[in-house]
Order: sequence, then C-alpha cells, then structure tokens
Amino acid sequence: MKRSSKYHPLYAHLREGDEDTLTLTFAQVEALMGVPLPASARARRGWWSNRAAGSPQSAAWTEAGYRVEDVDLARDRVTFRKPGLYEVRRDGDTVLWDGDLVKALRRHLNLSQAELAEELGVRQQTISEWETGAYEPRRAMCKYLSRVAEDAGFTYGENA
Repeated sequence: MKRSSKYHPLYAHLREGDEDTLTLTFAQVEALMGVPLPASARARRGWWSNRAAGSPQSAAWTEAGYRVEDVDLARDRVTFRKPGLYEVRRDGDTVLWDGDLVKALRRHLNLSQAELAEELGVRQQTISEWETGAYEPRRAMCKYLSRVAEDAGFTYGENA
C-alpha cells in the first residue's frame, strides 16, 4: 500500500491493530482517512468487495490482512475479519458447513463457484446458494467438504 494512497491511513490502522474482527462506522473510516468516502461506498456493497486487483480501497484491508465480512449500508458500518477465523458449528464430530466456510474453502482452493461445483459433483447454483446462505450443505456433504478441506490444508475453527 503506497503511502500516497488516500486509503493508506485505513491500511495502517488495520495493520497496527490486533483485533481479529473490527467493525467501523463509515464516519470512523472517513476520520481515519481524513477525507470523505465516495458516494458509492455508502450506496453499493460492491464498493467494499474483496477483489484482489484494481481496487485501491480493497488493497487497504487485504494488504493489512483483513477481508470485509459484512457491510451494513443502513447503519453505515463495515466489519473486517482476519481470514481463517471462522465460527464453526458442530453436530458431534461433524462440522456443519455454512456459506462463509464454503466460500473461504473455495477461495483457498483458488476455484470459481463452477469449478468447486464440478469438484463436489453439484451445480454451480448450489455453491452460490450455500455461499449466500439460501441453503446449507446436508450432513453427508458437510463430511465431504471437511475431507476436501483437510486434503487442501485448509484450517478453520479450533484447527486454525
């Protein structure tokens, strides 16, 4: 992150902090930066995306070791989380996979939704529905996802 970037102060704040999860209001982000956020930051969730390239704002949090976990446009706030820190629900010894875990595993594998769907033997739409929380994987698929994660060296929960 270049010091000349208007997003450098946000980067520095995140980099210097030791919080695993941090929620800031848009006003707090603006105070850190010393300049107002663009109107699109207050109107479009996409502005806060975690894209890897071509986005100076996302470089601020990704290079500081964070990802945007949630954007609440109604309350003007954003939540940043360090990757690899996921709340894991279990039923006995079975991890109950949710959208965040599925998406994190897919990103760890560096696969598109379609590629992960092919790997798992499901439709791309199924991956999308899991990631958005419309549905959750069934127990048998949860076991398979855990095996795929283990084989890929993807850690989560108390294994992280």
